[in-house]
Amino acid sequence: MLVPVPDPTQGGNESMALDARRIGTPDAPRQLFASTPAQRVALARRQFFEEGVRPSGLVGEAVIQSWMRCSRTHTDRQRIVPFDAVTPSRLHATLARNRELLEVARQELVQMEHALAGTDCRVILTDSEGVVVHVTQQPAAVHQPVLRKTARVGVNIAEHIVGTTAPGIVASTGQACTVDGAEHYFDVLCHMQCAAAPIRDVTGRLAGVLDLTVEARRFGFDAASMVSLYATTIENRLLQAQSRDHLILRFQASPTLLGTPLEALAGIAPDGTITWLNNAGARLLGRLPEAEDERDVECLLGHDLASLLRLGRREAAQPLRLASGLGVWVQARLKGKDGADFRHAVAMPGEPAQLAIERDAQEPAGDACGHADHGDPHAESTTTLREHSRKLIEETLAAHGGNVSQAARQLRVSRGTLYRRLRGWRDDAEGTGPAD
Repeated sequence: MLVPVPDPTQGGNESMALDARRIGTPDAPRQLFASTPAQRVALARRQFFEEGVRPSGLVGEAVIQSWMRCSRTHTDRQRIVPFDAVTPSRLHATLARNRELLEVARQELVQMEHALAGTDCRVILTDSEGVVVHVTQQPAAVHQPVLRKTARVGVNIAEHIVGTTAPGIVASTGQACTVDGAEHYFDVLCHMQCAAAPIRDVTGRLAGVLDLTVEARRFGFDAASMVSLYATTIENRLLQAQSRDHLILRFQASPTLLGTPLEALAGIAPDGTITWLNNAGARLLGRLPEAEDERDVECLLGHDLASLLRLGRREAAQPLRLASGLGVWVQARLKGKDGADFRHAVAMPGEPAQLAIERDAQEPAGDACGHADHGDPHAESTTTLREHSRKLIEETLAAHGGNVSQAARQLRVSRGTLYRRLRGWRDDAEGTGPAD
C-alpha cells in the first residue's frame, strides 16, 4: 500500500514533510527504521555511539557487549589499528605452549584451506589470548590491505587491542559468533567479515579460536556453520589427545554419526567418574555436576565401569541404554597413562562373557545409582582402569606363556609399552617408583 507524502505547500502537516536539503545536517530528521543489514548496523552505531541508546534488535547482543567493552578501552574509533606482532620471545613461548593444539588441528586446517582455495577467505587460528598461531599459507590479495596485516603468525588480535571482531568476541565470551562490516568497532575494519568458533581443552577452558575472515566482499556461503564444524572436529581431537589413563566413550543415537563432528564423547577417569564431555555429550547426558563426587559413571550413564570396559571387546558400535532411558550406540577404548591406546581393552583370552548391554535388551533396567549387580565375575577385582589394565596384561601374558611379542600383538600395543608397564609395576613393588 502506498502512503501519500504530505505536500509541504498545502499547510497542516508541514513538520512531516521531507526536506532533501536537510539530509546529512545536524537537524536532519532522525532515521527510525532500516530495511537492509547495512542500514541496521549504521542505525545501531548512531544510537550507541552518538545517542547513548542501546540498539537492541539491530545488532546481536554479543556485538553490543563488545562495543561496551571496547568503549572503555578505545575512545577514537577512527584511529589506525597497527596489527603489531608480539615479541619474538612471546611468540616462541606461545607456539611451544600450543604445540598440541597445532598438531591435532593440522589435518583440519589443511582441509579447510583446500576447500577455500578458490575464495578470498583466510583461515586464522589463535591461542586463548588472541595471538595468531596459524594462518592460511596463501597470502592475502592486494585488494585486502587490512587482511594482509592481520593474517600473520604472531599478530595479537585480542579484543582489547583491535576492537570488536569475531575471534575477539569468542576469546572474551567463549561463544561462537559472526561480525559483519560496520559491526566491527574500528572504522578501518568496516570492510571485513569474520566468523569464529571456540576450541576447548579437556579442562573445559578455552584452548584456541578458529576464524574465517574475508575483506572487501562477502563470504558467499555459511561461514559460521563451516567454522563451527571444523572447530568441533579439532576440539574432539584435542580432548582425546589430552586424555591419559582414561576410558573414552564415543556415542550417539545413530551409529552413522560416530566418527563425525556430531559424535558425543566422554572421558572416564580411573575412579569411575566422568571427567569431561564434549558439547554433543553434554546435550545427550546433560551438563556435568560441579562436584566431582556427583559424576559417578553409573549414576550418569546407568552402567558401572566394568560393564563399560567390556564394550572394548568389539570393534563395531554396540547398543546401550542410558540411565535416562535413551538408547545410543557406543564404542569404547582405553588409553593408558603413557598414552597407549588399548583398542581391545578387555579382549581376555577365552570365551567372553555376555555383555551387560546385551542383557539390558532382555532385562528391565534397575536404579542407575543403586549399583546393581551386573553379574560380572571380574567386577570387584577390576573396579578401576589401572587395575583392569594390569589384570588384562597379566592374563594375556599368561595365556601366551609369557611371550611379550605375542601378548603385544593381541593387545594391539607395542612391546615397548608392555615392557614399560611391567617395569613400572616392578619398580612400584620395590618402592623405587610409581606404577604405570
